Amino acid sequence: MNLNHPPHDRTELAPVGSQIDYRYFMNCVHCGLCTSACPTYLETGDENDSPRGRIYLMRGVVDGRIALTDTVKHHLELCLDCRACETACPSGVQYGRLIEPFRVEMQQRELAAGDSTANGWFQKFILYGLFPYANRLRWALAPARWAQRLGLDRLADGLGVTKLLPKQLQRMQALLPKLPSPTPRLPEVLSPVGKRRARVALFTGCVADAMFGPTNWATARVLQHNGCEVVVPRNQVCCGAIHYHSGAGEPALQLAQQNAAAFNVDDVDAVIINVAGCGSMLKDYGHVAHELAPADDAMRGQLDKFAHKVKDVSEFLMSLGPIKPTGEIKLRATYHDACHLCHAQKIREQPRDLLSLVPGLELVPLAESEICCGAAGSYNLTQPEMAAQLGLRKLENILKTNAQAVITGNAGCSLQLQMQLRQSGHDIWVAHPMDVLDLSYRQQQPACLRGRT
Repeated sequence: MNLNHPPHDRTELAPVGSQIDYRYFMNCVHCGLCTSACPTYLETGDENDSPRGRIYLMRGVVDGRIALTDTVKHHLELCLDCRACETACPSGVQYGRLIEPFRVEMQQRELAAGDSTANGWFQKFILYGLFPYANRLRWALAPARWAQRLGLDRLADGLGVTKLLPKQLQRMQALLPKLPSPTPRLPEVLSPVGKRRARVALFTGCVADAMFGPTNWATARVLQHNGCEVVVPRNQVCCGAIHYHSGAGEPALQLAQQNAAAFNVDDVDAVIINVAGCGSMLKDYGHVAHELAPADDAMRGQLDKFAHKVKDVSEFLMSLGPIKPTGEIKLRATYHDACHLCHAQKIREQPRDLLSLVPGLELVPLAESEICCGAAGSYNLTQPEMAAQLGLRKLENILKTNAQAVITGNAGCSLQLQMQLRQSGHDIWVAHPMDVLDLSYRQQQPACLRGRT
């Protein structure tokens, strides 16, 4: 008998979650200190929407005390997987090691049972068929870019045409920022400025590469200015977070294997990532392999080796010793902590320390900076009501700072914040730390300051 799990009837299908190490459940002492950090609990006040409540529900399912009803599933699916509870927990509960494999198995069971809602048209064609492929997404965004330039998007809104779209597509349309002009593809190798201090590989992502190409270029230039030779592997693919966090474990594992093969980690000092959600997923590859293919030691070893080379760009630059930029940017800005940077990767001070190097930049504190903005990967598309509530909460705190810019290290957060600011009529620049540093290194000003004296 596996002593890490309670006994259950072997003649029946084991309950969902039975493969999770039971010690993860036992680490939670139900003290409730996590509740003040949980975004969904703060909004609903429902104990079932708190981390300890969800742990109680999952453990009850595993023990056979609770049926996995639609109500139970709803409470578990409403979780943002922001991992704020892990930061708040004094007992070191690894909540992500519980909610993520539990939801993967929930979807696997639903698919095996022929539940058509488990992988509907939106998941099949948008979440899994479009978002993970940067080139497909670029083609899909081309008409939207022209519509914005010609004002057709505003005309469609005014005539109510967008209201004829399915709800999730309406949400996608609302999330679209002002799309920049397409950027050329990054070269396979970029030379360092001055003496070479490191050789790094840049992970460009899927949605980030298609929608935030200028930030990838800015990241590469900042690395160059800091003496890094930058290589950009051509065979890299989506990190797999879109699949994994929505319960599709097998395709996530396949993408992880493709990335591990695409990056020659023995030839670089680090694999650099500038998107918090992707970075968290890449660093978790070893855990993902352990959960989804526990018997494959070779795969786990390969993915572990890759994961240990992954560094967020701010984390890497601060460990390298950043070269101080000299271009003055007189801007009042505030910094929003992306959940998967501050909670999952425990990176808080490094982005702030880098921004403090920029001459003229005033960084003001943001209340509830570590509370999720409601983006959470594809959460703002699949759980729009809760995402909107959290977005408004974040907006109110941003406006209290009187900032001219909001800086954050995650593409999803940027989309969510831009939408909230745009819909409320506030013209506040949303930027990545690398966008700001790049301008300072190149002695340039952000568009929001150009023309001012």
